[in-house]
Amino acid sequence: MRVFTATLGTESNTFSPLPTSLDDFRESVFFGPGEHPQDGPRHCTAQIPVGRRRAAEGDFTFIEGSCFHASPGGPVNRQDYEFMRDRILADLRAALPLDAVVMGLHGAMVAFGYDDVEGDLLSAIREIVGPDCLISAELDPHCHLTRKRLDACDIMVFYKEYPHTDCDEEAENLFDIVLATLKGSVRPVKSVFTCHQVGSFPTTHPQMRTFIDWVREEEKTPGILSISVGHSYPYADVPEMGAGVLVMSDGDKALGEAMAEKVGRAFMKLRGVTTPKFLSIDEGIDAALDAPEGPVAVTDASDNAGGGAAADNTSVLRRLIERGVDSVALGPLWDPMAVRTCFAAGLGAELDIRIGGKAGRTSNQPLDVRATVTALAPEAWQSFGSASAPLGMAAAIRVDGVDVVLTSARTQALGTELFTSLGIDPRARKILVLKSSNHFMAGYGPLLKGVIHVHSDGLLIRNDYTRVPYQRVARPLWPLDPDADGALIY
Repeated sequence: MRVFTATLGTESNTFSPLPTSLDDFRESVFFGPGEHPQDGPRHCTAQIPVGRRRAAEGDFTFIEGSCFHASPGGPVNRQDYEFMRDRILADLRAALPLDAVVMGLHGAMVAFGYDDVEGDLLSAIREIVGPDCLISAELDPHCHLTRKRLDACDIMVFYKEYPHTDCDEEAENLFDIVLATLKGSVRPVKSVFTCHQVGSFPTTHPQMRTFIDWVREEEKTPGILSISVGHSYPYADVPEMGAGVLVMSDGDKALGEAMAEKVGRAFMKLRGVTTPKFLSIDEGIDAALDAPEGPVAVTDASDNAGGGAAADNTSVLRRLIERGVDSVALGPLWDPMAVRTCFAAGLGAELDIRIGGKAGRTSNQPLDVRATVTALAPEAWQSFGSASAPLGMAAAIRVDGVDVVLTSARTQALGTELFTSLGIDPRARKILVLKSSNHFMAGYGPLLKGVIHVHSDGLLIRNDYTRVPYQRVARPLWPLDPDADGALIY
């Protein structure tokens, strides 16, 4: 048996002022056939180390195509998307004949001229491989369940956890289904229930944790191959945006539909329940200072690069400095120009430097500070589960009582290496200001004494989705339409 794989992924915020180009992919994941590193997965590439291991066991021949992934941002340059798509399709043609295709995708990628990038790519793959080749994909739960990709793809599974700590596990599940299908022991059938809702559903929330644990038990039902819960990606103004449930059943459409509706309606009961309470910046700082011990995380979720924001908003940092708060570490603050200035000045230099506030109106104004350069890293990384995520060039500066990590790569706070690789011990700080929404919990959760969510004037509206200026999403959609009901759609 011959199995082909490739990766194409990013999460596209259609409200972001930062278009995504080929350079953004080069900054994150940009590998030709067979060039993917051996040390573990990157974003959207968990299928590669899993496929390599499974192929080595003698089940099949594994052919690797190109891999592309970029940090979330605005829509992708059209010509750059078409270049990456065509590279993957050329790799695919060179690998023919094939029995199966296993793709690593995000599921919420938008390019100028393409509302549904994954649907476009999967449809093109289908045209090349024909109707008898099995097409499958692993997706992020913050994806769109579009009809075009459902029609083109035979098998899809999503990660279940948010933070996404189960990418490897779900890649294993995907290969189990694919290989069983190729051997004729199962016959996958898709069923989809749309919940007509958007929201934030972190699996670190107690009720979402209970729900996902229950979904895992339901997945053991005879005849059910997998259950995937799509959380929605609320910052994409595209028609088929919204949460839903995808069930893969073994040849039994009625069973799949019943399970999809059962899980979907249970998911609908979590509307509004799992959204954390957001405080103003000063309220959040007060709450962190009042905590009996640290470290306490203060999340600047509105400026989360993981949702397409610039990660250069200065509002929280400005108030910390104005209030004279100390024992604080903040990061990452995206500012390639400031990073270069720090490298030019050198380790230990004390200098006047302008930081942040460069991308647009949701970045606030730049801060002019007197800072000391405390660490420099020409190639910094942070962990995310079993994966690694690049920070690019990074510099740590101290401004009064605040340690700030500046990065040349735009990304969110994921692993503690964001600080430790630059000589900052997060356990020794009372307050950690993290530009992230929830993914930081995988790395920081075990050391935190508390989490406080603040809402700044960054790009992402975290506390009220009715304020997101949608123009194109399909209605009804909760919470825009309070009585929106769910329905089977596939």
